[in-house]
Amino acid sequence: MSKYRTHNCNELRKDDLDKKISISGWINKKRDHGNLLFIDLRDNYGITQCIIDKENKNFLELEKTQLETVIKINGKVVNRSNETINKDIQTGEIEVVINEFEILGTCKELPMPVFSDQEYAEEIRLKYRFLDLRRKKIHENIILRSKVISYIRNEMTKLGFLEFQTPILTSSSPEGARDFLVPSRLNPGKFYALPQAPQQFKQLIMVSGFDKYFQIAPCFRDEDARADRSPGEFYQLDLEMSFVEQEDVFNVVETLLVNTFKKFSNKKLMYNKFPKISYKESMLKYGSDKPDLRNPLIISDITEIFTREDVSFEIFKKLVKGGSKVRCISTKDTKGKPRSFFDNIDKWAKEQGASGLAYFTFEKDNELSAKGPIGKFFSKEALTEIMKKTNSEVGDSIFMACGKQSDLEKITALARDKIARDLDLIDEDIFAFCWIVDYPMFEKDETTNKIEFSHNPFSMPQGNLSEKDFEQPLDILAYQYDIVCNGIELSSGAIRNHKPELMYRLFSIAGYNKEQVDEKFSGMINALSYGAPPHGGIAPGIDRIVMLLANEKNIREVTMFPMNQNAQDLMMKAPSEVSKEQLKELNLVVKTNK
Repeated sequence: MSKYRTHNCNELRKDDLDKKISISGWINKKRDHGNLLFIDLRDNYGITQCIIDKENKNFLELEKTQLETVIKINGKVVNRSNETINKDIQTGEIEVVINEFEILGTCKELPMPVFSDQEYAEEIRLKYRFLDLRRKKIHENIILRSKVISYIRNEMTKLGFLEFQTPILTSSSPEGARDFLVPSRLNPGKFYALPQAPQQFKQLIMVSGFDKYFQIAPCFRDEDARADRSPGEFYQLDLEMSFVEQEDVFNVVETLLVNTFKKFSNKKLMYNKFPKISYKESMLKYGSDKPDLRNPLIISDITEIFTREDVSFEIFKKLVKGGSKVRCISTKDTKGKPRSFFDNIDKWAKEQGASGLAYFTFEKDNELSAKGPIGKFFSKEALTEIMKKTNSEVGDSIFMACGKQSDLEKITALARDKIARDLDLIDEDIFAFCWIVDYPMFEKDETTNKIEFSHNPFSMPQGNLSEKDFEQPLDILAYQYDIVCNGIELSSGAIRNHKPELMYRLFSIAGYNKEQVDEKFSGMINALSYGAPPHGGIAPGIDRIVMLLANEKNIREVTMFPMNQNAQDLMMKAPSEVSKEQLKELNLVVKTNK
């Protein structure tokens, strides 16, 4: 038995009545009723209500003790009266009568209350993260994170995977986000890079003859913060498998995610077998390669409609003649919505930088017609064609936009989400997973016109490529895939290119000559030349998985010690300046802009 406690603050029950016990923890709340003082004592496990009356010699000292002071209580377990039973906590049928107490750790005046879930400025929360982590909601999030990681690790072992650790100090990679660089003291003028992902190492593990690898891997990327992305560092379930095709990877990941989400959430899964959507189809139907399938709204291309003679909406017709596209969203049974509903969506689109969203509603008295500002520009035959293309009915409405394809995809994706939320179409009690597949191997930078890898440069292209295929690189598809849940990308993955000559050829399209590839990827290229098996993998983000399970919108709510939006640790005051002596050891000179 510990000298600090016989029980934790979530253990005592009616079976413990009349026991003399010791418990320790933080003073969560105090309620002073004059002759009686109630104290809610909290530890990692829960809360126990303790009580002391005015006759006790310790009353006055406890009365003035600061909240969040750490104390030890010796006392006796008694019943609560029926009217004071607290059903919200597991110890709610009992309380502890305090005989004596001891202060174990004092507490200064608090910059933020711990017992409250009230929102506070991020600066305060991150500066005093150790206090923020005591708060019930975020404390439970971090415990959930631990349990999820432990469960995933056990499940991966059951699936026959071995856990290995890969290096943290490695070489810089030319693709992806910015690297964090670490100067080498023993090799002046040279730098290590912190790994953006263990990509090359996990492939080397497959080349080394191991069959199934995983690790809960720390990854480091010098990129800007977002709600679903931490700046600086994050963790992913990194896995790789030999002698597999795309479907083999899918089966492992689906099994793992279905089991994990069923275990740690009461929400329903829309699919136990995740649908596969091609990148091209996803960009058309949803305007994004991260579709939220809880949203039933579909985007349709109706460009051809504006080539018809019986359509007189000249603004769109002129744009279409110039190469623009027209995309639209059909909303079911919205004829009863007021004009303000439609106008507000049009106004919102303009606020997003678009020219707006034109709209009308299908009506039918004697014959088919369209109600709305642009309804008069369409014949009944044209309306019939639109209904057919969009799977619409009388009473449904159409929102449409016209422009360059990339701009259209952006605004229609945003509009799809906006309209669905305005119509309350999204079921928040569902997880909807899907695979996005058949990514193009390459893409063209609109600014530089340079052809670049669209995804992972180590991915295997689809099919047996001929010289003709290499002449049209933008048409080459890859065995690349993303796993998406509720509009959030959890991971990218791929079947890897294990053929050196093919890799050289693909890198040449992206502007790398053989010497550059050898220099940047020497370890990988060399290894693949000594008998490499077909292999593939993926790396779902741990932080994002826990964020979804905890029903949080921001990844910092499930990360123990996150940085702020400027990649600063306000608690530890990092990044920080270093001494001249340290810089001298590293052969570095720091120049500042004045």
